[in-house]
Amino acid sequence: MNMMTIVISMTLTLSIMLVLLNNLLALMKPDNEKLSPYECGFDPLESAWLPFSIRFFLVAILFLLFDLEIALLLPIPWATQLSTPTLSMTWALIILALLTLGLAYEWTQGGLEWAE
Repeated sequence: MNMMTIVISMTLTLSIMLVLLNNLLALMKPDNEKLSPYECGFDPLESAWLPFSIRFFLVAILFLLFDLEIALLLPIPWATQLSTPTLSMTWALIILALLTLGLAYEWTQGGLEWAE
């Protein structure tokens, strides 16, 4: 057996032993307070299922979309050093144009306004 096989088998054996030891030594005696949804000891004053405005979710999705834009545009400085920097810059401009059009559409539809 080579060294890598020995290391993998020892790691697997140690992992299994630690999981079994954890299951044997863990105390599994939950009481009423641990089984309740709130562990602070207070009864909930009102329902936890409050309706949220859909605007919160729209703003979150827009944030993720434009955050993804930044992640897609980060490699541009390195792309300019490739053999065809024109192609890389063209794709970057296409991405920027699409996202700018999406932002303009969202803005004109009133998706960024909180009060109606």
